[in-house]
Amino acid sequence: MTPALDLLKKVRAEHRVHSYEHDPKAASYGLEAAEKLALEPAQVFKTLLAASEKGELLVAVVPVVGSLDLKGLAHAAGVKKVEMADPAAAQRSTGYLLGGISPLGQKKRLRTFIDNSAQAFATIYVSAGRRGLEVELAPAVLAEHTQAEFADIGRA
Repeated sequence: MTPALDLLKKVRAEHRVHSYEHDPKAASYGLEAAEKLALEPAQVFKTLLAASEKGELLVAVVPVVGSLDLKGLAHAAGVKKVEMADPAAAQRSTGYLLGGISPLGQKKRLRTFIDNSAQAFATIYVSAGRRGLEVELAPAVLAEHTQAEFADIGRA
């Protein structure tokens, strides 16, 4: 179990866990998950951390087939500028290793933003807190349990 799955179980949120054999040589953790689980890549989301000009860490959940729009995230968060967070700071703050960072069950609650495209799906897939482990849940359930806002933060 991971903190993400513990949280979902505790709050009795509807979800399904999917696991696969992670290949350490995989170029993209998210695309690997989509491929190994035979999923539509647009339905699989990666969790990224960015830092504002004031040093506030922000969580961004975007499709694995695209990238994070830093200006879009800054606008959504009401800050001037954001840049990708230092990997060590991301790991320290979330309690997860890179490639397995889940938006759920993080050590510190950070402001979280989910790309609007997630709302087009009945369910989406995000990391369950470990490489090779994904959790499938409704976008609204993810937003509820991360206190996230939906925003235009992804780029195709």
